[in-house]
Amino acid sequence: MVFSLLRLLGKTVLKDWYQLQAEEVLVYQATDALKGLDNTEVHHRQLKYGANELKERTLKSLWNILWEQLTASTVLLLLVAAVVSLLLGDYKDAVAIVTIVILTASIGFTQDYRANRAIAALKRLNVPKVRLLRNGLWQERSARELVPGDIVQLEAGNLVPADGRLIESINLRIQEAAFTGESEPVEKQVEAIPEAALGLSDRRNMVYLGTTVTYGRGRAVVTETAMSTELGSIANLVQTATQETTPLQKRLDQLGQRLVVVALGLIGVIVILGLLRGESLQFLFLTGVSMAVAVVPEGLPAIVTISLALGAQRMLKQQALIRNLPAVETLGSITVICSDKTGTLTQNRMTVTFLSVAGQRVDLTTVLNHDDLTLSPTEALSSLLIQQPALALLLTGSALCNDSILEADP
Repeated sequence: MVFSLLRLLGKTVLKDWYQLQAEEVLVYQATDALKGLDNTEVHHRQLKYGANELKERTLKSLWNILWEQLTASTVLLLLVAAVVSLLLGDYKDAVAIVTIVILTASIGFTQDYRANRAIAALKRLNVPKVRLLRNGLWQERSARELVPGDIVQLEAGNLVPADGRLIESINLRIQEAAFTGESEPVEKQVEAIPEAALGLSDRRNMVYLGTTVTYGRGRAVVTETAMSTELGSIANLVQTATQETTPLQKRLDQLGQRLVVVALGLIGVIVILGLLRGESLQFLFLTGVSMAVAVVPEGLPAIVTISLALGAQRMLKQQALIRNLPAVETLGSITVICSDKTGTLTQNRMTVTFLSVAGQRVDLTTVLNHDDLTLSPTEALSSLLIQQPALALLLTGSALCNDSILEADP
């Protein structure tokens, strides 16, 4: 009866899992909290829902990348100039212009191709392992294999592999800063929440793909996978957004259009003045075209592309991957960046910079960035602690409460 009623509710229920009791969600998903799904049912659901991964719709094909490089206004103008030079018998200029076009297109193509490959590689790496319950046995599988109805185990340090409704929570806390911007982890619960139209931060019995378990453990039944998740909805909005040309692209296109107008005007003036002097039409046309070709700045596209590529390489060294080469100039023109809350753009990691105990104070940023090159940061801190025993006691207590592991650099 409950199962039939939930089915009748249809699409509304799919986004309101937090309002249902855990038992109702299990019934709707036709799964068992103690056994999970069987292999036959998993196969059917994998065929229906597909792999649990975000679809990348904006990766360009090789032909699209090359076509974009060859259809820029200035490049088209250069190609026309090369053809005209060839027809006029000026083979040296034609070869030089074609060489510049090939160089420009090659640099731009290589940069875009590398960016696409890097993004695809990051996507493949971002597939965590997950412990799930199938046929009554706990198994470790790739998160790509998850389907709605799977029962998954969540523990501290785990990435949440899909959207799900909690069916067990033992001191479970999850960091959801990527969605909500709140720096503190959210404490989770199993009980249903009757309120309607709650925001993500208030759905405390739900877990979401892209968040991280920071404390405790729990179990959840998967309700949404891949592009049906909240993160998938965000990815879909980003990927379907209208692509706008950058200010640099607009200026270069305007320059190309103006050069065309100037070239045509120059040809017209020369032809008219030549006819008034009695020159032959063929001679005047060839002269006008030659002068129009001379107006085209053959080196401009190559200089712009090389400059942008150098900028992209410098940013890559700073762990910033530039996907669209002209975006380098746009980013370089930014003077102010406005953002909301910590945790969305930062790593959301607290760092101790100042200690104060028993009347003794120390600024760790000053100690660790000391000017004495004969001492390492650790030696400098140890020397300070000898002079201030109260701080040594504080750090001893901190060390005893710490479960981190130090690893030597390779």
